[in-house]
This record gives sequence, structure tokens and C-alpha cells, in this order.
Amino acid sequence: MSLAIFDLDNTLLADDSDYLWGRFLVKLGVVDADWYESENQRFYDEYKAGQLDIFEFLAFSLAPLAEHDMPTLQAWRAQFMDEVISPLILPKAKQLLDKHRDKGDTLLIITATNRFVTELIAATYGIDNLLATEPEMINGQYTGKVAGTPCFQEGKVERLHEWLQSNQHDLDGSYFYSDSRNDLPLLKLVSHPVAVDADDTLSAHAKQAGWQQISLR
Repeated sequence: MSLAIFDLDNTLLADDSDYLWGRFLVKLGVVDADWYESENQRFYDEYKAGQLDIFEFLAFSLAPLAEHDMPTLQAWRAQFMDEVISPLILPKAKQLLDKHRDKGDTLLIITATNRFVTELIAATYGIDNLLATEPEMINGQYTGKVAGTPCFQEGKVERLHEWLQSNQHDLDGSYFYSDSRNDLPLLKLVSHPVAVDADDTLSAHAKQAGWQQISLR
């Protein structure tokens, strides 16, 4: 039984849930529309270029979680799932997950997007194991800060190693599916790296390294 690891945004999902959550908050009118839309786009562009300052971005993206109570946030998230995320669920992604399930592999999503946004998406795909950036919470309220190491670039490697140790698992025969140059550190560690609808940088690296390239679109 091997470990099958999946990036979420633009891999299993046909868009970026972090970016879309920001746009959803603008639509709800709960953030300053012009400024938030502009910053959200800037951070997304920097992410795609491999130039994102993750701590600057998290200070921006986690702030709204701290400004509202949990029932309100959960109601917004339910609406977000229904209106925004559900149309982005990829049938071919579900087929790929089922292929690994049939082999008896352990499925794990690893994503830089925070757990509040992603935990219901992982559940929709039927995956119990989720490594995501963790928003700090005190007494049932988000603080706007990040707890521990952000699950991004080399941070994904660190978080995965912690998970492997805690779950008595290893990377023998492992797979990792991702679309992003930001995931090269982890792709280089697994037995079977797979580029999925990859960005130009990852696609070029995959071609040079002889990695498999697929599309789930």
C-alpha cells in the first residue's frame, strides 16, 4: 500500500480555492472591495510566478477569519461550497482517486490553502487525510495568525515528514500529483511525481526529468 499525495488547487480542483475565497468575500461585501480584489490578484500572480511571500499573504488572507464569528464564517463557507466550488469538482479527478483507492493506497491532500477553506473540499472528494496551512485559533475564534509552518513550498516537505512520522508511513512507492512549480521540492522526493495540467515551469522540468504529465480537465 503506497501513499498517493494530491495538491488541491488547479490539480484536483479546476481553479484555486484560496483565490476564489478572496473573490467570494468581495462579492459578499465584507471586505473593502477595490483594495481586497487588487491585493488578492497580486498575491495570486506572485504565487503563479513562484514569488509569493507566504507570510505576507497569510496576514492578508487570514485577517477576515478573525473579524467574524464561527457561525457566520461557516454559513459563508457553505454558500461558497455550493456556489463556487461544486462546479469545479473534476470527474477525472474522482476517477484518479478511485484508481488509487482500488489499489489500497492511502490518499492525502497537501495544500497551501488554509484548512478552513479546504477541509470541506477534501471531504467532498472523500479524503480524510488533509495537510493544509493551519489558521491559529484561540477559544474557538480565529486570530488572523498562522499556527506552525505554512504548508507551502519547502513547508509542504516539512509538514509531510511530520505526518509520515506520526502515521508510521513512508514514501516508498509514493505518488504526488501537482500543477505548480511551487511543489517542485516535494515532487522531487516521491517515487512517482506527476505533473497535472502543469504551469510552464513545472511542465518544462517534468519533460526534462522524464516525469509523467497528465490532464484532469
